[in-house]
Amino acid sequence: MPTTRSTARRAWPSVAVSAAVALLAACTPDDGPEPAPGPSVTTATAAPSEPAETSSPAPEPGLVVVPEVRVDVAEVAAGLPAPWGLAALADGTLLVSLRDERRLVVVDPATGAVEPVTGPGADDLRDGTVARGEAGLLGVAVGPADGAAPGEVFVYRTAAGGNEVLRGTLTGRELSALTPIVQGIPAASTHDGGRLAFGPDGYLYVTTGDAQQRGASQVAGALNGKILRLTVDGGPAPGNPDPASPVWSLGHRNVQGVAWDVTGRMLVSEFGQDTFDELNVVVPGGNYGWPEVEGVGGASSGFVDPVATWATSDASPSGLAVTREGAYLAGLRGETLWRVPFASPEGGASADAFGAPQAVLTDRGRLRAVLVDPATPLGDDGRAVLYVLTNNTDGRGDPRDGDDRLLRVAVTPAG
Repeated sequence: MPTTRSTARRAWPSVAVSAAVALLAACTPDDGPEPAPGPSVTTATAAPSEPAETSSPAPEPGLVVVPEVRVDVAEVAAGLPAPWGLAALADGTLLVSLRDERRLVVVDPATGAVEPVTGPGADDLRDGTVARGEAGLLGVAVGPADGAAPGEVFVYRTAAGGNEVLRGTLTGRELSALTPIVQGIPAASTHDGGRLAFGPDGYLYVTTGDAQQRGASQVAGALNGKILRLTVDGGPAPGNPDPASPVWSLGHRNVQGVAWDVTGRMLVSEFGQDTFDELNVVVPGGNYGWPEVEGVGGASSGFVDPVATWATSDASPSGLAVTREGAYLAGLRGETLWRVPFASPEGGASADAFGAPQAVLTDRGRLRAVLVDPATPLGDDGRAVLYVLTNNTDGRGDPRDGDDRLLRVAVTPAG
């Protein structure tokens, strides 16, 4: 595990939100053979609305150091075909995106009932999303109740013109017509990023993959290989490194997990190419090295080093959730829920602030997403409840009867 960290800051040219799409053919998939392509579909899009600002709530203190935990697992729902995104709705239910079927469903964690989302927005997702390989209907987020778009639904999908972020209103189980807020993010059959999450500052964070264009991750004016920080209407959020750009950090290969701890520290999980997967602490303007560095580059590299790494066969980390005592990464190829414990109650951005990774769930196959249950308070002793999506029906796994599943994972300190 690395013990040094350096942060590179570079000049930031403005980024055009309508960047050109690139669909390249040759690539090493992140976690196995690529499924057969699906049909290409064309959709009409609308112009983005004007940016809006929101306030930044103060972060809540309270990290704890817990050397070991145990987990208790219960099945919430089964029969979910290739689920990808996972977000909590205000009524306590969970919104799940189905990548290849290009649709949303709502799961009631109390009963396990699965209801389809309908309405004009659902029709748009079905007809306007291109599902092939790792592309399709990916991330989903819900605007926080105290934010600029309370309860609004945001989705990341692959369209004929590239990856894009859309916004709509969910009333009951009916989704309104969707408004694009970001379009033209380069897309490909692999490395599409796709995770959406609202930060403690109230802004929307969007992870993009390099879309098989390795060098674009180091190009500040390209949208691929980046983390974007946006207002709910798609404009660059106030406080970005370049006020005219949505880019928050660069030098990423394929980030598919993003979360914050209770101190406001931002963590992301990232697929490596051949050698190392990564857990990173993200700082504004940070350059994370891809494709020049995979894993630890050291202080002399000028890039930000990861705080934890894995062999790509052990992880292929997708979703990420953070509790008071650690970070939890959903592993695809590694078929493991990994825990990276916090080693300091004060947090910190160096590898010394984190313990060695621990495998805490290894018998459910491929894991795609993990979410802290917002209805269960985080315990001062490290107790937490997580929701985890398995991903064995995405064309790369070994499906079992009932796959894929939504699991409830209760975390308690060991001993």
